[in-house]
Amino acid sequence: MSIHLVGGGQRFAHDTSILSAFVAEAADRAEVGTLPRIGVFLVTEDSGVEYAARVEAELTLAGACEVVSRLRVEGGAFALSDLADLDALYVGGGLTPAYATALDPLVVEIRRLVADGMPYLGFSAGAALAAEQAVVGGWRIGGVAVAPEETAEDLDEVTVQPGIGLIDIAVDVHAAQWGTLGRLVAATEAGLVSGGVAIDENTALVVSENGLSVAGTGSVWQVTTDDAGVRVSTVAAS
Repeated sequence: MSIHLVGGGQRFAHDTSILSAFVAEAADRAEVGTLPRIGVFLVTEDSGVEYAARVEAELTLAGACEVVSRLRVEGGAFALSDLADLDALYVGGGLTPAYATALDPLVVEIRRLVADGMPYLGFSAGAALAAEQAVVGGWRIGGVAVAPEETAEDLDEVTVQPGIGLIDIAVDVHAAQWGTLGRLVAATEAGLVSGGVAIDENTALVVSENGLSVAGTGSVWQVTTDDAGVRVSTVAAS
């Protein structure tokens, strides 16, 4: 089973290729003769009903499944019981610090479930928080702008905090579309993280026992360090 990290985007009602692989893995984990139960965890400013309906439509278009929506308003938290009887886990997008707060009671159990083979799909915020050390927002480092202010997620300084811990590199999202690649480069140069990936919208980095692969229409930008400094390379879908 795999960890699917999606950089955001709005194409999934028209292009199911990214979601189809995730739903297929959920089906492999489900009991024979039953639809896979995919838990969709969303944290929103409002009730989240419209967002949940859109995600459900996208997932069911990608493959036969039962969507179990778990919704919280920003500031709330999920309960361990929300993870019961699921075959796969989808963590959506929104205000990343609010998702960090909401998911905090579940972190240890999510790690256990994914280690046991449960497929995980993180979309935008859900992708960023999959990291061991998560970039949750901010647009300045030491008062110097390193990303557009619109990417700040209600934070001023770039903020890194413990994430779920499914992967050991940092993740930023909406890379080319929002200009967040610069934030990851600057965070790496400043020593806030040891490198990572910035994922374009409508693009997924898939982490599996077979290694890493990229799906979708954009690129994954790899940020690494060596004696010469910070380096950036790209990987596009094959």
